[in-house]
Amino acid sequence: MTTTQTSVVRDLGTLAHRLSHPGRARCVCEPPQVLADRPDGTVVRSGAIVAKAHAADTDLEALEARIALAAAPQLTGILLPPLTAPGQSLSALETSGDPQRPQHPEPSGDRRPEPSEPPAPVPRPVTLWPLGAPVDPTDPGAAPWAEAAVLLARLHRTEPPFRLPAMRGPAKAARAVARMRAALPGDPAVLSVLAGWRALPAWARGEVAAPARRAGFLCHGDLHLGQLVRHPAPDGPWLLIDVDDAGTGDPAWDLGRPAAWYAAGLLAPEDWFAFLDAYRSAGGPAVPADGDPWPELDVPARALTVQTAALALAKCAAEQRHPDEHEQLMIESCARIATLPPELAADHAS
Repeated sequence: MTTTQTSVVRDLGTLAHRLSHPGRARCVCEPPQVLADRPDGTVVRSGAIVAKAHAADTDLEALEARIALAAAPQLTGILLPPLTAPGQSLSALETSGDPQRPQHPEPSGDRRPEPSEPPAPVPRPVTLWPLGAPVDPTDPGAAPWAEAAVLLARLHRTEPPFRLPAMRGPAKAARAVARMRAALPGDPAVLSVLAGWRALPAWARGEVAAPARRAGFLCHGDLHLGQLVRHPAPDGPWLLIDVDDAGTGDPAWDLGRPAAWYAAGLLAPEDWFAFLDAYRSAGGPAVPADGDPWPELDVPARALTVQTAALALAKCAAEQRHPDEHEQLMIESCARIATLPPELAADHAS
């Protein structure tokens, strides 16, 4: 963990703790819990408050629109609403103003400053969220695939309440490929992934806008099971979280990751069909109500396969290890993608 990241974790923990325990500078509660610590998102929880520091290069105007979307009445029961108003959320909140830091161990494990030492500001835009109960990773049989599908269908059917940026799915795929290239320059291991990438139409690589006929739907942009929580915790209804990539675009993109996992053999057929059937039953517009869904899902599924494989290779390089079984399956899928008929991409480019 870098010094900057450690500082962000520390300050987010202090901020979340202060808001979770207003007026209590000293307490004996548990230390803040680090839920994620990456350059594109650091998330720390204290009590019922979750504080998130977004990427340093975040487009603040776009983030404000996305936070406003999560707070919009039209999205009640679909997206987890923020605790901060859209204007507040972009003000790079500081932990200054407290006379003392909370008296518990720091989440980062670093030296705790003396009470008189002023805490540093969080150097990235910060948003605040209520705590939700995530999907249990130890119980795959209870994974809420059908519930996720219904939420997606409801999201896709909702008219955008105001002007929004484009959904960032293709841009994230392009960023994953760039990260892989930087981590493994000239390495033959990346060739099949790059071949799969080049086989995609330009819109799926984030180089041009999505086809107009598919570009106006409200989309999540990064759907996976980690993007669902129960709120109120622990038994409330499932809601979608993390609107950093939300916007208007092709709704099939939100089905692309589970479709890619199913095609690669990582998602059981019964889970895939439960997801697809629930989406269709809820009136989701990404695929026809019956018949073959793959003409619409083919390009997003291939793009998400490439993205997943590229991130796996970059992570393996950073951790100096070989791909695990699941990562290898996605990498091998890229080689198959590169051999698919080019007319499939052409169908999705118009």
